[in-house]
Amino acid sequence: MSGFLKWLAGLNPFAQIPLVIGAFLLVAGILIFFIEIAPRTGRRYTVIRALVCVLAPVTVFLLLGSIWLAAVVAAVLGGVFFLLDYRARAGAGYLFQLIGFLSPAMFLLAIGLVYPTVATFFKAFMNARGSRFVGFENFVFVFGQEANRVAIINTVIWVLVVPAFSTAVGLAYAVFVDKARGEKFLKALVFMPMAISFVGASIIWKFVYDANQVDQPQIGLLNGIITFFGGQPIDFINIAPWNNLFLMVILIWVQTGFAMVVLSAAIKGVPAEQMEAAQLDGTNAWQRFTNVTVPGIRSSLIVVLTTISIASLKVFDIVQTMTGGSNGTNVLANAVYAQKLEEGRASAFAVILFLLVLPIIIYNVRQMRLQKEIR
Repeated sequence: MSGFLKWLAGLNPFAQIPLVIGAFLLVAGILIFFIEIAPRTGRRYTVIRALVCVLAPVTVFLLLGSIWLAAVVAAVLGGVFFLLDYRARAGAGYLFQLIGFLSPAMFLLAIGLVYPTVATFFKAFMNARGSRFVGFENFVFVFGQEANRVAIINTVIWVLVVPAFSTAVGLAYAVFVDKARGEKFLKALVFMPMAISFVGASIIWKFVYDANQVDQPQIGLLNGIITFFGGQPIDFINIAPWNNLFLMVILIWVQTGFAMVVLSAAIKGVPAEQMEAAQLDGTNAWQRFTNVTVPGIRSSLIVVLTTISIASLKVFDIVQTMTGGSNGTNVLANAVYAQKLEEGRASAFAVILFLLVLPIIIYNVRQMRLQKEIR
């Protein structure tokens, strides 16, 4: 066994998979690319074919130390050349060139997306160190603990509330400021929170919700207003279950600008002839909005709802910064972080989060296909 194989065998099984797949895709892509861009006839093509057919098996033999594998590689390369020659004579030959161009992207996709997803699913059924298969033990832990069930329920509530309110407020604002005086300035005011990170937004709202003792000055904006009118200070972020709603307000505040910009552009794309025809038919403003504007921006509404829904599912910064998941405010993404020392349990939380995202993605893909069919 060569030094390469010894080094590969010493790695964690989860680290071997992307290396093997990635190396195969990368080498295959490079070889096929150079083969495809070479001329089909002449000395240049013969030289490239000879170099590839000789150097590739030799490289395999030096790395793996196996004459049989080297022979297999030589046979495969010969078959590839034969197929390329046949396709070239038939006037084709672009398939392998396409593969050659896509191989780097496929390699990065396999390393950055496919492998982490597969590895997470495997680890969800392993113990903390990933050395022993434990079956559904991690999922039993997730659903067996009251705090974990609260995190799942809170995540579902975030997905139901935040996209609906952000989209509704953004759409209403886009309609009201459309073609108004100072439209750009008014839109910029609402879009500004999008430039703030979730941690920064959380710190801002922490000063809004902050509560001190009755005999101390209130630095929180809301409690300052309440005590000014003679009321008692309220600890907003610790009053369950309403504290979840107060945390959702932060994400709604941030995402409303995104919804407003996308939907405003979509509204401007609605044909003016349709609005004029509806107005001539005697419809009022609300009827024109529901029967003309909303159907005209349906695809944009789906994109906005999908994007904000996914952002709500993976919300972590706001919860961690404001409460750390205490007082009944925990969510799945924060639960994954809390179980960072228990890889099996953290992976189980991540799998559940993935399963919650999956229906949203499937629905979005189906709607995109429907839109293509309509067009």
